[in-house]
Amino acid sequence: MAQSFYATLGVARNASDKEIRSSYRKLARRYHPDVNPNDKDAEDRFKEIQSAYDVLSDEESRKKYDKY
Repeated sequence: MAQSFYATLGVARNASDKEIRSSYRKLARRYHPDVNPNDKDAEDRFKEIQSAYDVLSDEESRKKYDKY
């Protein structure tokens, strides 16, 4: 089973927008391809983090995600 977007970002399901943004920024800096050149695992992890943030940072998308 795929990891939830909340677990991907390391935040609780009831996390505030500020907590989500803070966690995203920390993880994005750590796994960004510019920081980890030639590291396919870091690039894949960065893409997962970006996808999770794209959904959870948008109020409407987050409501739809939480519904299921």
